[in-house]
Amino acid sequence: MPIKYLTALLFALFATTAHAGASDKLRAFISGSHSGQANFTQVVQDKNGKKIQSASGTMQFVRPGKFRWVYQKPYEQLIVGDGAKFWMYDVDLNQVTVKKLDAALGSSPAALLSGNNEIERAFELHDKGMQNDLDWLEAVARAHDTSFERIFMAFNAQGELAVMQLHDAFGYTTVLRFDHMQRNPQLAPSLFKFVPPKGADVLGE
Repeated sequence: MPIKYLTALLFALFATTAHAGASDKLRAFISGSHSGQANFTQVVQDKNGKKIQSASGTMQFVRPGKFRWVYQKPYEQLIVGDGAKFWMYDVDLNQVTVKKLDAALGSSPAALLSGNNEIERAFELHDKGMQNDLDWLEAVARAHDTSFERIFMAFNAQGELAVMQLHDAFGYTTVLRFDHMQRNPQLAPSLFKFVPPKGADVLGE
């Protein structure tokens, strides 16, 4: 799976203000959520809406810059951000890819939401109103070197992020759905440390 789709998953987050607009809920998350965890499902669609990829697993994060994504189905992969480096471990291939965190994520939503509080320096936020009982916003990147051209986020009545849609320049759409979210759980520091398994091929820095 391309890294741009994997890093997109790091955008799995939720907001906390139930009666505000979607952009206000996003701001509330950024200012008030130090950590979080959730289950996720992911579907990648081509430009015709045909499903070409699906996956599921769990995610955890501690801001700034630390995250852990565990893919459980249909394959096993682990993604860890330790605050300085981005690690991706493919269990079947016994292969590790490592990059500097900034180089791996750039100005992506993942970098912004697991990092600092300055999302609106990189994205324009536009409320899109209610649809199917969800409150939607669109985030448009101010720069032109991001993985995704458009990002949509939908919040439920409880103010949690329920759905994300990420659209890239090639016409592909990544749809993320979240459940069992927890805000500000106590997470062990060891979750965000990664040591390549013995015998694994290590690619990158």
